[in-house]
Amino acid sequence: MSCTVHFLPDDVTVEAEAGESLLAVAARAGVVIPTGCLMGSCYACEVEIEEGESVRACITAVPMGRAELTVNLLVDPSW
Repeated sequence: MSCTVHFLPDDVTVEAEAGESLLAVAARAGVVIPTGCLMGSCYACEVEIEEGESVRACITAVPMGRAELTVNLLVDPSW
């Protein structure tokens, strides 16, 4: 099932498949999410999805059964 992923504050929208990592979807859309370990333990790729839930983009997939998903990129000056 296809899902429309909207990245803020960049205002970029892209189609993604359920199960695709948010990091891969962002890269395909030309949206840069900082990374560190690529295993979720450094939190460099932390983003917020709807309702303020923080997730790590490298280990979080586009959820099944969603038609739309909004991803808010966090700005961390230490990265």
